[in-house]
Amino acid sequence: MSDNNPQMQPVFNTLPSSVVVLALAIFAVEVLFSLGTRGIVGGPGAVGWRLEAWTEFGFFAPLLEQMVDRQEWFTSELKRFVTYPFVHLSFTHTVFVAVFLLALGKLVGEVMGNITVLVVFFASSIFGALIYAGLTGDSRPLVGGYPGVYGLIGAYSFILWVTLGTRGQSQWQAFSLIGILMSIQLLFGLLFGAGNDWVAEFSGFLMGFAISPILVPGGFSRLLNKMRQR
Repeated sequence: MSDNNPQMQPVFNTLPSSVVVLALAIFAVEVLFSLGTRGIVGGPGAVGWRLEAWTEFGFFAPLLEQMVDRQEWFTSELKRFVTYPFVHLSFTHTVFVAVFLLALGKLVGEVMGNITVLVVFFASSIFGALIYAGLTGDSRPLVGGYPGVYGLIGAYSFILWVTLGTRGQSQWQAFSLIGILMSIQLLFGLLFGAGNDWVAEFSGFLMGFAISPILVPGGFSRLLNKMRQR
């Protein structure tokens, strides 16, 4: 049988490499926590690896406030801005983040390129943490890749916004996905209570949408041509 059969191609071959790298990194951390919890690796102390990771790599708003008060702009604590997206609350939390990352990363990467996926993910994660700290001052750690993923939703919304504009359709439709997700979060918050993570996530979305115009390879004209061809 020919290896060129599309049905026989590995799934990862259809994904931008940056998306694969991010997803594998997130899953690798989660697998390590899961194996440690089950006592397969690390011994008895591995049971607490996840909690230790929240403390060591999660983002804490009070730490940012201390940095500003002391004017400590170059400190090891800055790593938290880019490490917290890889530490999650649970296996389920990780799976949902990974699913969104694979789906949205594929859509954004195919149109805007590999590097754009990485820039949007990390810029949105950093911006989300900053706004989370500035608006909430929450002492609980911010962990998980949702702010970065919401940044990709913002980039995807920008692509839709441009596409709908070229077709003469209402560009407000581009924001239907973020509207649905925010509505679901509001409903869950009312029913079960919720933290302030949504502030970081929505801020990530805003950043992803805002920086997309300057990340389009070749500028607007090239993106418009690409959208017309799809």
